Amino acid sequence: MTLGLGSRWGWWSAVALLACTLSGLAAWGALERAISGAQVPGLSVPVSTQVLDRDGRLLRAFPVQAGRYRLPVDLCEVDPAFIDLLLAVEDRRFRDHRGVDPVALARAGLQLLTRGRIISGGSTISMQLVRLLTTGTTRTPSRKLSQIILALALERQLTRETATAGRGCPGLGLSPGKAAILTAYLQVTPYGGNLEGLGVGSPAWLGKTPERLSLAESALLVALPQAPEARRPDRDGSAARRARDRIIRRARDLGLVDERAAEMALRSPVPVGRRPFPMLAAHVAGRVVRASPGRSVHRLTLDGRLQERLESLAAARARALGPRVSAAILVADHRTGEVLASVGSAGFTDVARDGFIDMTRAPRSPGSTLKPLIYGLAFELGIAHPESLIEDRPTAFAGYVPTNFDQGFHGTVTVRQALASSLNVPAVQLLDAVGPARLLSRLRRAGTAPELPEGRPAGLAIGLGGLGLTLTDLVRVYAAIARGGRSLTLTETLGGPASGAGERMLEPPAAWYLGSILQEAPLPATAAITEVAFKTGTSYGYRDAWAIGFDGRHVAGVWLGRPDAVPVPGLIGLEAAAPMLLDTFAALGPTEPLPGPPPGVLTAGNAELPPTLRHARVGGAVPIASSSPGPEIAFPPDGARLPLGRGDKLPLKVRHGLPPFVWLVDGSPVAREPFRRATNWTPRGLGFTVVSVVDALGRGSRVRVYLENAPGNPQPR
Repeated sequence: MTLGLGSRWGWWSAVALLACTLSGLAAWGALERAISGAQVPGLSVPVSTQVLDRDGRLLRAFPVQAGRYRLPVDLCEVDPAFIDLLLAVEDRRFRDHRGVDPVALARAGLQLLTRGRIISGGSTISMQLVRLLTTGTTRTPSRKLSQIILALALERQLTRETATAGRGCPGLGLSPGKAAILTAYLQVTPYGGNLEGLGVGSPAWLGKTPERLSLAESALLVALPQAPEARRPDRDGSAARRARDRIIRRARDLGLVDERAAEMALRSPVPVGRRPFPMLAAHVAGRVVRASPGRSVHRLTLDGRLQERLESLAAARARALGPRVSAAILVADHRTGEVLASVGSAGFTDVARDGFIDMTRAPRSPGSTLKPLIYGLAFELGIAHPESLIEDRPTAFAGYVPTNFDQGFHGTVTVRQALASSLNVPAVQLLDAVGPARLLSRLRRAGTAPELPEGRPAGLAIGLGGLGLTLTDLVRVYAAIARGGRSLTLTETLGGPASGAGERMLEPPAAWYLGSILQEAPLPATAAITEVAFKTGTSYGYRDAWAIGFDGRHVAGVWLGRPDAVPVPGLIGLEAAAPMLLDTFAALGPTEPLPGPPPGVLTAGNAELPPTLRHARVGGAVPIASSSPGPEIAFPPDGARLPLGRGDKLPLKVRHGLPPFVWLVDGSPVAREPFRRATNWTPRGLGFTVVSVVDALGRGSRVRVYLENAPGNPQPR
């Protein structure tokens, strides 16, 4: 029967239809007003401040609020197979809906009515993101309605603002708005404990970034956020495996993978624990973040792989020396000034070793490591040459009496031998000649900040470690030597200002002499690299062991000791620090040769040197044995007439004085006798001749004789 408006049922049907229409319109209008007035949460969430190495690898991240770690995610760099699996499990129609999936909601509601419990959720990625951003729950209908409204509002807003919502990912088939939502979702999804986001969850549980993931890895990363605490592999590995395997089977049932791939994934192991978060170059990272707290990403000049190897090296060597010993290593490219590795301690979190103290910046006694600069100043000022002779004997300097490390003395040696063997008396003699003030001035030119004992002027003791310098200071000094005497500004920030030419610390010939000598330094017994110019040092009381060196490209420094300055018996630079330095250069790869000699270098033996350079010109020192008689030529006597034939040798003898003795004829050296008091000399002609002898303390004797032809003998030529 047809109901017309004139009938009673027709009238009420029309009224009911009109009422439903009006109610629907009213509800739709209310929904529209709710969507339009909704306060959409911002997608920009705080992320951990990152410190990256020169190649973009993560060195250290700093937590956001409540100690949580959260790293930014570049959606276009995430494995597409993971995205496909995530959307298939969590939101199959994500690419098409406008924030809410009516089909999924209807299915979830029907399952709840027919089975009395939730079988599958109806939340979309957008709704889940709203919940995560607003820290809300879905336990009440009002909360669920609120999330629906906010999800609709969020998608509508991003649709209108596609120009600022972010870039899409063509390979994933996502619009810019959808890409922005999925990116934000992947940054805030929980992965257990204080881990939030795929950028943290993947490295923590898998030890890798999410660019390339296996099916088993992708399934685990999809399953964990569904119940992050209950499924944590380090707490319940079986729960994590069951959840992962369900995702793998779901991918198989949906046709994302075939049976064989699914079976292989099901046999893959599940991680048993959380991997430690990167904590490389912790001291440098903390320093740069404190200096620029507003920056979210800091790029350093450090090489992450080299840093990791050297941190392991420092920790191993410190453990071998004792439970309280720490270590520090600093490596730089002396061509550019870029720091390639900076190890501040043997373990940043090692409380027993005071690992929080950055020993690359802590002032310590440098021991003998400043001797090269002292010698370099002597070369520059014309006081000495590497082949000049200098005395290593008991000597007093205004009451200061230095001794060698081995408590012995070596007599007359060349300056080259004195520096290579790290003899103390020659170094102090040269420092006395060049002046402590000049040494301090050149140290400051190198960019260092030497610390002197409070209230005391700079004395000769600074040459043997009587001041405070940091490992960074010493690396600057040796970098300047490696650069031909030009100072270097070290930088840890990538893209920072270039070092430039630098201030002149030494003249190029003096710097080159030092490099040639330091390449001849004694090597530790286990040395595998011999092409490095280096110097060791041991501070008073075995508190610090040093080794600083360079090749044609790199400069590196090593320190070992206790941060609290307590002595470590047997801690010696050559035995403890030098092997560690050479291992550091081994980690850098093949060494590069030092440059050739610059103009102005004089390569000659002692006999070929100008007379003023044959002995180092030092003064002010009082030899402790100076009370003994000076040398006196016993033969020939002064004024004698000596008949000689061709080829005859003239005996030369000396009494008193201290060996070694250097004999000179007419100002030219003719013999050096380390111990004997006599020698023989073959004249080259006749006439008046001056014979001189100089002993170890620089005291001399001379005679003037006349050489004549012996009767009946051929005349010497």
